Amino acid sequence: MTATASEGDDRIIRESGIDARIALIVQPVLRGIGFRLVRVHLSGQNGLTLQIMAEREDGTMTVEDCEEVSRAVSPALDVDDPIEKAYHLEVSSPGIDRPLVRKSDFVTWTGHLVKMETSIVVADRKRFKGKIAEAGEDDVLIERDKAAYGEEPTVRVPYDAIADVRLILTDDLIREALSKDNRERKEAKKRRGEPDDAPEGAEGGAEDEIEQEL
Repeated sequence: MTATASEGDDRIIRESGIDARIALIVQPVLRGIGFRLVRVHLSGQNGLTLQIMAEREDGTMTVEDCEEVSRAVSPALDVDDPIEKAYHLEVSSPGIDRPLVRKSDFVTWTGHLVKMETSIVVADRKRFKGKIAEAGEDDVLIERDKAAYGEEPTVRVPYDAIADVRLILTDDLIREALSKDNRERKEAKKRRGEPDDAPEGAEGGAEDEIEQEL
């Protein structure tokens, strides 16, 4: 992924090539039905698979939401037809070990372990593993997981240098992600005026996804 300009796209990490073209098609559709795009990725999995990772503004994403997104973006993709061959469409939530693509993501997950790749050399490296110590306006401070001899324990990485970054699955992350997910689902239900009578853990979790063949 590379950072490229796209109108109405507040992500700091975006797609390139065919993925970027697909993102331009689906993003307005997602915004129109109350979702935001996390990532688009076309891969050779199962022949050819188009993964669209999305979430609501509050960070939730249920199986029903995945179905709604799939129904909404399919006609738009059919009209523009950016992929010449037959493909599988997979709509999913970002998951617990999610990619971070917005500044707000870095703020939300401060204190958690990430794996990061940069597009340019930063502090003699292009790959980093460590905790998000601080999320600023222009850069993020990473506390190295294991600093090599002579290296500073922290490194400040400009957002525009980041090519890819995602959370690393840890017990602390799982606990916080599940707590955050339950809290946001309850708040979303209240806003929609729905009763909150479902038992804890009864709803779909952060790994919800739906797949269809096109």
